[in-house]
Amino acid sequence: MNISLPAALKSFVSDQVSSRGYSTSSEYVRELIRKDYDRQRLRDRLLAGAASPRAGVADADYFDRLRGEVREAGR
Repeated sequence: MNISLPAALKSFVSDQVSSRGYSTSSEYVRELIRKDYDRQRLRDRLLAGAASPRAGVADADYFDRLRGEVREAGR
């Protein structure tokens, strides 16, 4: 895959590569794509959660029960 960039963006990418410790511009672009992919997955999960039916109240008792379940599972 080849990507063409205008001079201003090429300069910006070169600056990011040198100042942020990337080996190549491809490494920088791959990281940007991975971060965007992760953001999109998180957004999709948040929207799915917001659209799901309410499961109950997440109060102090809920978290106490959850901690207890985690402790029991660890034994």
